[in-house]
Amino acid sequence: MTGAVCVDVGSTYTKACLVDLGSGALVRRVEVPTTAESDVLVGLDAAVARLDADPAAPLYVCSSAGGGLRLAVVGYEALVTAEAGHRVGLSAGAQVVHVAAGPLDGRAVAALRAARPDVVLLVGGTDGGDASVLLHNAGRLATSRLRVPVVVAGNADAREEAAGVLSARGIPVTVTGNVLPRIGELDPGPARAAIRQMFLRHVIGGKRLSRGQRFASLVRAATPDAVLAAVELLADRTGAGVLVVDVGGATTDVYSALLPDAEAETGPRRDVAGTLWRSRTVEGDLGVRAGAGGVVAAAAAEKLAAPDITGGPPFDTGTDRRLAQVAAMVALRRHARGHAPGPGLPRTGGRDLRDVRLVVGSGGVLRHGGGPQVLDAVLGDTAGGWAAPAGARRTVDSAYVLAAAGLLAAEHPAAAAGLLDTLR
Repeated sequence: MTGAVCVDVGSTYTKACLVDLGSGALVRRVEVPTTAESDVLVGLDAAVARLDADPAAPLYVCSSAGGGLRLAVVGYEALVTAEAGHRVGLSAGAQVVHVAAGPLDGRAVAALRAARPDVVLLVGGTDGGDASVLLHNAGRLATSRLRVPVVVAGNADAREEAAGVLSARGIPVTVTGNVLPRIGELDPGPARAAIRQMFLRHVIGGKRLSRGQRFASLVRAATPDAVLAAVELLADRTGAGVLVVDVGGATTDVYSALLPDAEAETGPRRDVAGTLWRSRTVEGDLGVRAGAGGVVAAAAAEKLAAPDITGGPPFDTGTDRRLAQVAAMVALRRHARGHAPGPGLPRTGGRDLRDVRLVVGSGGVLRHGGGPQVLDAVLGDTAGGWAAPAGARRTVDSAYVLAAAGLLAAEHPAAAAGLLDTLR
């Protein structure tokens, strides 16, 4: 057997599995506590050793330890380029912690710094359009005290000049294709790849999760980026819409891969910020451990019964499942309804999930028996302002194959497909 080892280093647990590259079969899987308090390599190496794999087996690692990738978006206009950048950032596996639109002033720079991003995505202007805001914002970032890497993905006529302003001040910068080259045409690929490289090159090491460079050299992707790659492949193999809900300790992520609608791309329903048919949203306030307080607050806002968390974590099984139910329901409502980029602005970025035919639940609570309860609550949510899929098949990623399949998708697509076939 020719095998590969896939490891997901999470904030709480490190999950490792051995995959047969010939058949895509899951040979063995282990889970150990993440050792972030000392060195994440301790837990990673322990997990790999327990797999008893061939020492020559290739190793694929993704990570969301230390909170994953925190991204800020700085754009030209709230409803168009800033919104497009926001959607691209989410699809790149990032937690978008701040979105700024228009020319940055002192107050806006202070708000940006307060969000503590790991990377800034600087966008603005369609190709050949107005370049003044992009150049202005590059200048404000260059002279600010926010010394984090910047990905410039704006107007083709001005992005090299904007990058020069930043690099002259010693700021790591990458120039890539415009996220919105024309109104209504969203191009996420180049910016997604650049954000991934910034994450690997500058962020993993900066989290101080490990001494030395070995861990940074092993990590190939942020975990949500790997999972989105798997969701895309799963949708391709299924030939229908796919929805994944991943309830974690600190965040709840929702992934959806939909079939393209020509009328929504070019017709009267076209979105000026473009449409991502494969998308992800992350709710940084919803989780069953660190995010439990956010779940209670969100339940009140959404008029849902709130779990009792007065005893604090760890909670009993019933409380865990109720927290996961509410977190998943609220996250799906936000994903499907979209969001408002600012006070008084209309919601954008919503998702029509009625044609989804496969719903996958993920996360520790769902894998340890809570899956049916959580997915029933989500798909039975008739008061959330969104239309749930009708007749969708539901399953739980109990073997945790999504991250592994995403890690293998580029180099070993057949093995990745074999893993995902267990979910179909």
